[in-house]
Amino acid sequence: MTEDAAPAAAAAPSPANDADRTATVRTEHADAATVAAALGPDETDSMRTRVDGDVVACTVARPTTGGLQSTLDDHLVNLRVADRVIECGRAHADRDSPRTDAADADTAADADSTDTLDSADEPQTTDTDTQSDT
Repeated sequence: MTEDAAPAAAAAPSPANDADRTATVRTEHADAATVAAALGPDETDSMRTRVDGDVVACTVARPTTGGLQSTLDDHLVNLRVADRVIECGRAHADRDSPRTDAADADTAADADSTDTLDSADEPQTTDTDTQSDT
C-alpha cells in the first residue's frame, strides 16, 4: 500500500522551528501592553512576546543552552528597565497633574524627599555580545 503525501507547506518561522532549547518568561505588570511595546526594539528572531491581560509572556528558543541563557538574561534586564521607566514616567505624570491646594501643600512638604535610584537595588549584570549559535 502506498500513500500519496502532498508536499508540506512551508511553516511560518517560529522560535522553536530550528531550536532545541526553549523557555517562556511570564511576568505581571500594571501596564503589560506598554512594557511589551518597550521590549519590541530589542526582540530578536528567536523571541516571541505576547500580552495576555496584565501578563507579558516571552518565549525564547535557541539551539544552545548558552545562547538561551544569554538571551533570557538580556530579556530580563530589558524587562526590568522597561518596568522602572514606566513607573518613573507615571510618578512624574502624577506629580504634574492638576492638584488641589491641600495636595500642593503635601507636595511642598515632601519636596526635600526626592525619589532617587540606587544602583545597589539593581541586579548586577554584565552586558555581553551573544556569540552566533551557527
